[in-house]
Amino acid sequence: MTSRHVPSPSRRTVVRAAAATAAAVPVLAASATATASASSETPAPAPAFLHGVASGDPLPDGVLLWTRVTPEPGAEPGSGRGADTPVRWEIAEDREFTAIAASGTTYASAASDHTVKADVRGLRPATSYYFRFTASGESGEGGGTTGVRSPVGRTSTAPATGANVAGVRFGVVSCANWEAGWFSAYRHLAARGDLDAVLHLGDYLYEYAAGGYPTQGAALREHRPAHEILDLADYRLRHGTYKTDSDLQALHAAHPVIAIWDDHEFANDAWSGGAQNHTPGAEGVWERRVAAAKQAYFEWMPVRASTEGTVYRRLRFGKLADLHLLDLRTFRSEQASVGSGSVDDPERTITGRAQLDWLKAGLAGSDAVWKLVGTSVMISPVAFGALPAHLLKPLAGLLGLPKEGLAVNVDQWDGYTDDRRELIAHLRERGISDTVFLTGDIHMAWANEVPVRAATYPLSPPAATEFVVTSVTSDNLDDILKVAPQTVSLVAAAAVRTANRHVKWVDMDSHGYGVLDVTAERSQMDYYVLSDRKAKDATSSWARSYRTLRGTQRVDRADRPVR
Repeated sequence: MTSRHVPSPSRRTVVRAAAATAAAVPVLAASATATASASSETPAPAPAFLHGVASGDPLPDGVLLWTRVTPEPGAEPGSGRGADTPVRWEIAEDREFTAIAASGTTYASAASDHTVKADVRGLRPATSYYFRFTASGESGEGGGTTGVRSPVGRTSTAPATGANVAGVRFGVVSCANWEAGWFSAYRHLAARGDLDAVLHLGDYLYEYAAGGYPTQGAALREHRPAHEILDLADYRLRHGTYKTDSDLQALHAAHPVIAIWDDHEFANDAWSGGAQNHTPGAEGVWERRVAAAKQAYFEWMPVRASTEGTVYRRLRFGKLADLHLLDLRTFRSEQASVGSGSVDDPERTITGRAQLDWLKAGLAGSDAVWKLVGTSVMISPVAFGALPAHLLKPLAGLLGLPKEGLAVNVDQWDGYTDDRRELIAHLRERGISDTVFLTGDIHMAWANEVPVRAATYPLSPPAATEFVVTSVTSDNLDDILKVAPQTVSLVAAAAVRTANRHVKWVDMDSHGYGVLDVTAERSQMDYYVLSDRKAKDATSSWARSYRTLRGTQRVDRADRPVR
């Protein structure tokens, strides 16, 4: 953003991955040595920062800082072990911390799994900052203390609410399965020096037992705990396991992350009263499992917890963009039965009444140029027409029959057509333009125009646009069928586009991430793909770019990524 106060070099400079990774290591991974001496000859082990540092939910005057302290050896996540540990946090505009902008002290305790959050306010808008933590621990019978410093993180605040901002740029990711591959997408995003934040659109982790997804024998590295996660200790350990990944730590240390959850933070195909991957009785009470999952999520993620136990919220980036973030698991009705027409039932909801009203009011009241909506599942309708059965089966496990056509995935908005109809009608009736839905979940990349009526599109105009990013590692069509890229995807993609003329592009082959660049004139998603999700040193390359110009609601292909 042109209004951001930025230390040299400019944050708007794109840094090539290899060079930037090497340059970033001293800043983002360095840790200071313990500073205080012990008075005992047999000092107790000092605390440690084994899970990195993170920041999130940037505001014009603040940002949320996060870390986790391991107070003693063996005090792993979920264990409940370890004493309360004093932790000092500091944030500064320079990496040497010569000019501290804010600081404070808190405690890492077993009650919060020794995680620490600091919701820092009083900062300058559109400014880059560096932050760190220092944990104090008892060093022995003499009563001395040690001070152990965390790695240093880099973050930034949002522009002032009324600021005229030239541009904002977000990394966009979804669906990272620990067992399916390495998190190289995170490493490549961490290496970029031009991002204002990273949007994580759900499935930050997966709940399955080791070897459960992907199938037994295909796991690159095993989940901890090895069993399906069910209680608070399980969810804490799973979060902690993911945050030992060096590429994930690098991402959190490099950029503020703005996250929402999808189903796998709880259990597959979760809804308000249960989930496909939850067996009442054998796996306990669903409400207790959800409460445990949410508690661990808010402990371990740089996300502001709400009093309602939800993640729907709104962030603003000057006059350029409002970002509306949705929770599509807490309030939703159960998914439609196979082959039923209940997807059209107006009593069924994906958002819940209060959240849908909140979203509608926010969109109607926004004076921002762009209305960005973070949704964990796809809102564009998808009918698969005459797609061969051997391709249809891996693409959709459940079928429903909405008015718009044959729904393939009733876990998406296709399974809750009345909420979608109401939202799209609201956009049209209130003249709300330049709405862009940002989506994950489906393990494929899409560029869509969101039609008012899919059956008559393109005779009927679109109401919005949608950019969907593929998975970081989770199985796509090729992985499920165990075939080489484009072996079957070209046929499937052609069939999808034939039956859905509002779909401008779909990539069923790749793993990777997106970079969304927003200016007053257009919003553009650049799609990047990884060379091999199972290669720890996987390279990244630009695949395609699609954009929507202001005032059009149309999607066009761009011939190059934004630089």
